[in-house]
Amino acid sequence: MKKFVGSHMIYTYENGWEYEIYIKNDHTIDYRIHSGMVAGRWVRDQEVDIVKLIESVYKVSWTEPTGTDVSLNFMPTEKRMHGVIFFPKWVHEHPEITVCYQNDYIDLMKESREKYDTYPKYVVPEFADITFLENSGVNNQKTISIAPYKGMTDDIRAGKLK
Repeated sequence: MKKFVGSHMIYTYENGWEYEIYIKNDHTIDYRIHSGMVAGRWVRDQEVDIVKLIESVYKVSWTEPTGTDVSLNFMPTEKRMHGVIFFPKWVHEHPEITVCYQNDYIDLMKESREKYDTYPKYVVPEFADITFLENSGVNNQKTISIAPYKGMTDDIRAGKLK
């Protein structure tokens, strides 16, 4: 796990959605969503379950306050990832509610989860290419500390944003 914890990655799903994740420590992540259905959403200190499946293959899984379930398998040496996102029906029908800094809107996420239909889930299983990978160290509060903006991932890859 020592090689994986602290990883900061940008990955692009085969459907074109671009996400960013920081494995903050052995039980939390921070992430930003740069394109796709919930582009503009970002989260810090999401509790997760992280396991090493085999050498250089790691699984990160969690349930969000929205009710969205996520399970991601990272293969950093291969610069590949496979993820499955299980969006509740309400997130698929009202994604704009979740496009925010979630940490400031936990009550709204829970309220929406109760107010709108959860099923059927909208399941998105996709492979992704890891297009940026660095180790930012453990518990680095600066890695993901501002909202996503257009062109941010290019700035990160170019070393313009640290």
